[in-house]
Amino acid sequence: MQSDKILKKYAEMFKALEEYDKTHELSFQRKKIYLTLSVATLNKLKALRKKTGKPISRIIEERI
Repeated sequence: MQSDKILKKYAEMFKALEEYDKTHELSFQRKKIYLTLSVATLNKLKALRKKTGKPISRIIEERI
């Protein structure tokens, strides 16, 4: 059936929409938060940013 093909092809998207119905948040949605970091930690993050070319927020996301 055509609907089975569609469900298989877009299963991940349907799962994300189902989760959105429950939580009103998408798994790939981003939110801004504010945190306090020590100067040493911030300097390490800035060095990593310079080395990798990635934004600090992306570095933190990848490490968690």
